[in-house]
Amino acid sequence: MAVAIVNGLTFAYGSGPPVLDGISLELADGEHVALLGPSGSGKSTLLRAFAGLVPHFHGGVFAGSVVVGGQDTREAQPAQLVGTVASVFQDPEDQLVMSRVANEVAFGLENLGIEPEEIWPRVGEALELVGVERLAERPVGELSGGELQRVCLASALALRPRLLLLDEPTSQLDPEAADAFFDLVEGLPCAVLVSEQRPARPLARADRVLFMDAGRIVLDAPRDEATAWLSANRPLYLPHAAPVVCSVHDVRYAYGDELALDGASLEVRRGEIVALTGPNGAGKTTLAKIATGLLEPDSGTVEHARAAYLTQDPGRHLVTERVIDEVALGADEQRARDVLARLGLAAHLERHPRDLSAGERERVALAAVLVTEPELLVLDEPTKGVDPERKAELAALLRAEAPRRGTLVVTHDLPWAAEVADRVVTLEVRKNVHA
Repeated sequence: MAVAIVNGLTFAYGSGPPVLDGISLELADGEHVALLGPSGSGKSTLLRAFAGLVPHFHGGVFAGSVVVGGQDTREAQPAQLVGTVASVFQDPEDQLVMSRVANEVAFGLENLGIEPEEIWPRVGEALELVGVERLAERPVGELSGGELQRVCLASALALRPRLLLLDEPTSQLDPEAADAFFDLVEGLPCAVLVSEQRPARPLARADRVLFMDAGRIVLDAPRDEATAWLSANRPLYLPHAAPVVCSVHDVRYAYGDELALDGASLEVRRGEIVALTGPNGAGKTTLAKIATGLLEPDSGTVEHARAAYLTQDPGRHLVTERVIDEVALGADEQRARDVLARLGLAAHLERHPRDLSAGERERVALAAVLVTEPELLVLDEPTKGVDPERKAELAALLRAEAPRRGTLVVTHDLPWAAEVADRVVTLEVRKNVHA
């Protein structure tokens, strides 16, 4: 039985071009579907259409129909679909309304008019289902990004929806937590439609795959058939061993008679972000410089692709009087403009770097490095002295840029590292610090 039927759906925001262009499909009860496609292909808009947010919340030009649980979204408001459909979006902070975890999970049930004696058992059941029942009394402001994502999932599951919509749900989870999240989702009895830019996990668990491009569905097939199509047409969406962009093996390095590294090894692959952590004096910066070729080890082997290294407080090293000139030092002006636009700095091309905010200066310094198109990017303590908002911006930027290269981040900020990195490598202080 179909939980959702889409027929000839076309949608444009305002007077712009169609973001969805003639979409027709059905989702069956209990079916788990992976929704793939490049950024800007319309995936998030399609999810919003299933939730009724398009067209009721996001204004625009809507044609065709979306029927969820027997209700036509042109007539049913999003609030009327709650209980039939539930959503978990990329940024959990945007979904939170209450200050305590249990109250947050109960909020949707209260809005549905569920009897009070039924609410709290369902809250406990949902929290236990996602493995965070211990957090019931915690303030939401004290939770990590991964914990917040699980609380949002619990809030959705407490509604017992027939259709669960997931939009980049593991964006703030480390690899182990992301695996656990999708293991949990795989066992849910409701229909699930999940959009992910890191497709390996949903692909491994999906019954069916949709691939969108330019607002259209160009693939709708069972997983095995879809895998063959992706292999022939979009191979980068399939799990594969990415090439190594940095390999450091058994290196030893000393500053005079002071031993900094002894037998250290490290590997970074294209597409992944690796956090290098450890106490002061463990040799993190030394290893990072060796990884980029800035230092030659006393022994051991190092292989790396074209690399770039960004120091602590990089904004101090800007030397020109215009932002565009600063970034164009490493490439032609058009490439500099493209990178600045990618980093949200297109409006500042003619400004003096010293007139920018600290966060903007650091993005200019990052642009000056990225314009050289390094295959390995190394950042040394990029969150030092940085407020939470700028940390979140940097994490989002690094994740968006991750497929272009391998990224190594030296950091003491363990919570931030857990959110942004695919792997965390910890260096220990050597017992014998003399060469």
